[in-house]
Amino acid sequence: MKTIFTTVLMMFLVTSLANSQTLKVTGGVNLMSINTAFQSSTFDIPDDDDDNDDTDLPVRSALVGSENVNSELLSASTKNTSNETGFYLGLALSDITLFGNFGLQPEVRFVGVKDFNQIQVPILLSYDITEKFHAFAGPNFAFLLDTGDGVNAFNFALDFGLSYDVSKKIAIDARYDWGQTNLLDGGDSNNYIKIDNIQFGLTYKLGK
Repeated sequence: MKTIFTTVLMMFLVTSLANSQTLKVTGGVNLMSINTAFQSSTFDIPDDDDDNDDTDLPVRSALVGSENVNSELLSASTKNTSNETGFYLGLALSDITLFGNFGLQPEVRFVGVKDFNQIQVPILLSYDITEKFHAFAGPNFAFLLDTGDGVNAFNFALDFGLSYDVSKKIAIDARYDWGQTNLLDGGDSNNYIKIDNIQFGLTYKLGK
């Protein structure tokens, strides 16, 4: 299923590239918020099976300040939000006009955040508020690259953002990436790992 989904996305991006007039390079800062909850005494907190790694993010974000996970901690209600800073680099296709001031902007981004590196594929609907000021929103399909045992690799999110054209080639871009998927394998409303991102940076238009 994952292979079929990835193939469909790639076909869509290739088709969009053929119809796009502009290719953009994007890059900037990624601020990730990791929201976790472990409220079941019988639920296994995931790890990466590396006994020498004391920075396993799912465990550390749930049990800040605790070096060991024991039954006493597991029997308690544990919720936490931690933040990690990273970066993103990617490509975006633009100038795909749909109708009026609306357009399509598919993208591919690599997000580098410790223990949560991922490839994101946002498919955004853009709207030209003015000639230089633009809004966009749409689904974001992310594939985590280095998850440990018990953590799902696919994350679905909703993106909302704004951009401003500083010049004909350079624009400032800011967005909120709202994660919808519970990344904890077998998780529920009381046991979960969810990630959100705030991204801000620059885009540069290639070509004329």
